[in-house]
Amino acid sequence: MFVYVGTLLHATASNALEVLLGKALGVNNGKIIFIEDEKELPALQQQYDIGHDQVHRLGEREFLIPGFVDTHVHASQYANAGTGLDLPLLEWLPRYTFPLEATFSDVTFATAAYRKAVTRLLKNGTTSACYFATIHTEGSLRLCDVIEEVGQRAFVGKVCMDQNAPDYYIESSAQSLADTETFVQNVLSRKNALVQPVVTPRFAVSTTFNLMTRLAEVADKHNILVQSHLSETRGECKLIGDMYPDAEHYTDVYKRAGLLSGKTVMAHCNYLSDGEVAIIKTTNTGVAHCPNSNISVQSGLCDVRRLLDNGIKVGLGTDVSGGYNPSMLDAIRYAVQTSNILSVNKDDSYTKLDYREAFRLATLGGSQVLGIEDRVGNFVIGKEFDALRVNPCVSNSPFDIFDKDTTEDTFQKFIYLGDDRNVTEVFVAGKRVLPK
Repeated sequence: MFVYVGTLLHATASNALEVLLGKALGVNNGKIIFIEDEKELPALQQQYDIGHDQVHRLGEREFLIPGFVDTHVHASQYANAGTGLDLPLLEWLPRYTFPLEATFSDVTFATAAYRKAVTRLLKNGTTSACYFATIHTEGSLRLCDVIEEVGQRAFVGKVCMDQNAPDYYIESSAQSLADTETFVQNVLSRKNALVQPVVTPRFAVSTTFNLMTRLAEVADKHNILVQSHLSETRGECKLIGDMYPDAEHYTDVYKRAGLLSGKTVMAHCNYLSDGEVAIIKTTNTGVAHCPNSNISVQSGLCDVRRLLDNGIKVGLGTDVSGGYNPSMLDAIRYAVQTSNILSVNKDDSYTKLDYREAFRLATLGGSQVLGIEDRVGNFVIGKEFDALRVNPCVSNSPFDIFDKDTTEDTFQKFIYLGDDRNVTEVFVAGKRVLPK
């Protein structure tokens, strides 16, 4: 058991940024057991038999925030992060992405590459992530091994693709289905509450309708998440229209395959029609907004305000390596800038996303998309303690604090200017995973 005393910042359903000053937050067996005013600490220590060495006081400018939730990231593409961003998606995949992912058949390489990817995300404060691996079962299981080693919370998917892919990187439908079942059963058999499997048809371009329907059955059988891509680029949407002339739209393809539900995460969703928005809402499908990737791979601009106004669950994703930065701070910044750009051509009634709302998407919103909002996402008694200790005044901080800066000013500077140097401790389920 331990207690942190000081400033807490988090989001709630009704408040995008709640600042809690002078609080004592107690954690026992990984869960938050109390959040009280600091003046109550002596009584709490007596009640819970808390020793002085179990009480940790934050510095004057330090604060705790919930861990970030990355709802869409390709762990296998981390080796390409920051390179190969000169092409649109449908050219980018065969030129850069498929060749890299194919190398993950080498389990030794896969293990080393995944360790770098997961460690980098964790250093940047991502305590929960929803990962795409590759088509390789053994390599995908190594990703799970690495995540367990470092202590992150994650959903991991073995990618499924049985059409419109290079000969060196494609599966048969039967093999893809069988390998998915093997992968899912292996991960579930570990009984690790922090690492769960997710059924992962890459997208409707590269996954046949028959395979998608069978994968939906696997997800239903095991009651697990589904993740894929939807409406990322105009070219992709046109291609889907040509492939499925009888479908009403792109979203209809997934709906007919049985892949849309409250346990589904669809990345991007840049070009949804009103009818598609209605289906996403009625099926309770979650959206992973990936603003860096949308711009870097020249895909489009997702109007998150439209989705939120329609009652759709939205989280943020880095989408490495379409997105070049593995930090969720970058995703927050790009989400705000994308909304600013969209507002230029809107009337005065349009409400832009601000940094507070984007922060909520990166924490509580992401937990809702992944269906873990009952466990993480903010500081609530009974939830697990996934948290970041942030110090704006570390010796090598990338930004400066002035006497005039309020707590919210300091937090805002961290959101816009901070990086992993400011994240001095990372907790997952009450365990300090960084520094070790």
